[in-house]
Amino acid sequence: MSWKNLVTEENVKKILNEFLEFEKSKKASDLKLSANELAGMIDHTLLKPDATLSEIKQLCEEAIQNNFASVCINPSYVETCFDLVKSSNVKVCTVIGFPLGATTTQSKFLEAEEAIKNGAEELDMVINIGKLKNKDYEFVLNEIKSIADLSKKHLCTSKVILETCLLSDEEKVYACLLSKAAGVNFVKTSTGFSKGGATVKDVSLMKFVVGDNLQVKASGGIRSYEDAIAMINAGATRLGASAGVKIIAGQKSESNY
Repeated sequence: MSWKNLVTEENVKKILNEFLEFEKSKKASDLKLSANELAGMIDHTLLKPDATLSEIKQLCEEAIQNNFASVCINPSYVETCFDLVKSSNVKVCTVIGFPLGATTTQSKFLEAEEAIKNGAEELDMVINIGKLKNKDYEFVLNEIKSIADLSKKHLCTSKVILETCLLSDEEKVYACLLSKAAGVNFVKTSTGFSKGGATVKDVSLMKFVVGDNLQVKASGGIRSYEDAIAMINAGATRLGASAGVKIIAGQKSESNY
């Protein structure tokens, strides 16, 4: 099926109706994960604009000590982090077009190219939210595909940030279908810098739409072990969190970030 046949109003309504039925029939899970298992699903994150070099170094040290999946940092720190974690299993993840997603496709592509050159192994690109809302689906698809294709060429993991708090359920479905058609590895809920973060319902909807083709990253507002498990139960296989150390220790972070 072509992408144009996927993103019809009729198909999106059908998917949402099927999702409602799926949610009604879903059974509660008693999933439990060890600290090590959970750590391997966390992108240890520091994206604040005032992050200092000493904080970035601490982030990398914590990621290595706790065996987190990656450190997720702004592009200017990619090379630094690569040097700090290269002898470990921790990957370097960075953000593209962050946090608004409203830069041009070319600037996102060039930012991604430079990040890869500097050592990034995972790219989290913010979708062009305005273009999605304008129903300019071809633009959105092509932009996502440009990053997906570049990532594949360099054996990188590609993730698309939808910023779900700014989207209707219909728009979330469209975004997931376009991401699926573009060939990225993950759809991700949020930047953590808008008016809301990840919710269980959004993660569940996103996973329902992408199925086994893509993975889901929950990000924004995950501050405790209970939050993390709820997101994983809903279908997330990766978590973006600045509170990773507290989460795996069973503590709750009071940070709003």
